[in-house]
Amino acid sequence: MELSIFMEYAWVLVVLVVLEGLLAADNALVLAIIVKHLPVEKRKKALFYGLAGAFAFRFASLFAISYLVDVWQVQAIGAIYLLWMSGNHIFRKIVKAKDEKEKVIIQNGGGFWLTVFKVELADIAFAVDSILAAVAMAVVLPDTPLPNIGGLDGGKFLVIFAGGMIGLIIMRFAANLFVTLLEKKPGMEIAAFAIVGWVGVKLAVYTLSHPSLRILSEEFAHSTAWKVIFYVVLAGIAAAGWMFSKDKKSKGSSKNTMAS
Repeated sequence: MELSIFMEYAWVLVVLVVLEGLLAADNALVLAIIVKHLPVEKRKKALFYGLAGAFAFRFASLFAISYLVDVWQVQAIGAIYLLWMSGNHIFRKIVKAKDEKEKVIIQNGGGFWLTVFKVELADIAFAVDSILAAVAMAVVLPDTPLPNIGGLDGGKFLVIFAGGMIGLIIMRFAANLFVTLLEKKPGMEIAAFAIVGWVGVKLAVYTLSHPSLRILSEEFAHSTAWKVIFYVVLAGIAAAGWMFSKDKKSKGSSKNTMAS
């Protein structure tokens, strides 16, 4: 594999790891609420069984999507879903306070196996987000000499697979680090979902340049100019989230100072 292609794949994987970490932190908070009512010794079991099922689902869905990823209708649905998920989360976070009743419903969780089932459903929902984001990042990468897996280039398949599995690993083992980061820099959560929306735009551009549609030129979707625009905006969103958090933190600090 050429060095330039290897570096492009490596960069996409780094972006996916960071994005998966931020999303996994948000997901981990939801899972913590779901299992909170169980005795301490049963919480870990419920999470383990739920995550084991999620691993199997991600593995199976990845093979399924490798055959469908080149179908423009599937790409369009993925782009719309990512944009909707991003907009919906940001709207709820900024405009509308989270509904406390929703949390109560989750906390009144029932028995052990019902809780495992709820963890499973939550993990499947998170898997959809994770895989679609990874697909949107990977589909515009150049082809590699690796053999196809399913209907997808081997290199692209491995990047999507790595993104999905890393999301699970982070959710299981490293989510606390990202939860701490989000507590210190709350603006990064909004930035993470804004990035998901921007990734949805990337998938939309790729869809509109599909040979069956050709609303945009296929060359543009794979061009260096578009890649530069994408990563510059992505970095700008991340930087804005970081700066927004700093402003918020400093305001909080000044209030505490005034109070004291």
